[in-house]
Amino acid sequence: MSEGPTTVRSAVRPARPASLDGLGSPYRDLLGATPRMQRLFRLVQKVAPSESTVLITGESGTGKELFARAIHLQSKRAHGPFVTVNCGAIPEGLIESELFGYVRGAFTGAATGRRGLIEDADGGTLFLDEIGETPSSTQVKLLRFLENNEVRRLGENETRIVDVRVVAAANRDLAAAVARGAFREDLFYRLNVVGLELPPLRERREDIPLLAAYFLERYAKKLGRRAMRFSPEAQALLVRYDYPGNVRELENAVERAVALADGDTVTAADLPPAVARPKLLGEGREGAEARDTWSLEEVEREHIERVLRRHRGNLANAARQLGISRTTLWRKMRSYRIAKPAPESR
Repeated sequence: MSEGPTTVRSAVRPARPASLDGLGSPYRDLLGATPRMQRLFRLVQKVAPSESTVLITGESGTGKELFARAIHLQSKRAHGPFVTVNCGAIPEGLIESELFGYVRGAFTGAATGRRGLIEDADGGTLFLDEIGETPSSTQVKLLRFLENNEVRRLGENETRIVDVRVVAAANRDLAAAVARGAFREDLFYRLNVVGLELPPLRERREDIPLLAAYFLERYAKKLGRRAMRFSPEAQALLVRYDYPGNVRELENAVERAVALADGDTVTAADLPPAVARPKLLGEGREGAEARDTWSLEEVEREHIERVLRRHRGNLANAARQLGISRTTLWRKMRSYRIAKPAPESR
């Protein structure tokens, strides 16, 4: 963990409006021409200058961190740090020390003290991703911090005042988690001052050609390729696919296609098997025979996705079935850009 703040650099730059009515996102990776996305862009523009806490909900891969960055960059804190914390990726026993910091001798192995990520975000924005994965003991401390802007490092009696705006995100229904007793009600209401609900890509298919064209241009330039285009068949397949991994999965599919395309046209053969041959992901003899042509990476990726769906996104249970550690599973998911499925409501 770095002692200095993690600042937002110029990776997110102004872009041309991608909208039917002329109003679009001011950031290159936030594109959408559908009315629903345009309403979200307008809401971001309204809420960003305020100091209100924002809760962004939506399936994995819908762009929650991009919206959080957009809020930060349109706020008076734009020149301050933007610190991202993936609450689901930090082991339960370490999350408090990561967030709040610790002093020397606070626990075994604490040879020196270290400030936490909340202090790193002083003067800027703290983005708490997968907030629903935080343990109940940490939820109590987060609530206290949100109420009085004070943090106390582990092993220390002194409290410190910090100036931090919080934007949180969840890929599951926190209201349902509150009803089940899995998330504190008071913390939920403290986070959900302004709520942004991001739609899955399958509910805004009209944006798929726009996004695909943008990613095509990006990765063609990155790989030093000249201007590229999609064949009509490839374009139709991209629009038809449901994208359980949402925009992140679409980006991954286009990046792969650019790398594999022989000429300046992306064909159906260049697309991932899940997109090009979606029916083959089902059970049966036809699907089994088709898998014989897959690479080991494609087989492993699909198996991990299947196991995650079976366990409703529970990483611990999925890792146990796969015979690997949760950390290894998380690394494979990042490597393959696999989105964590949202838990199903019961």
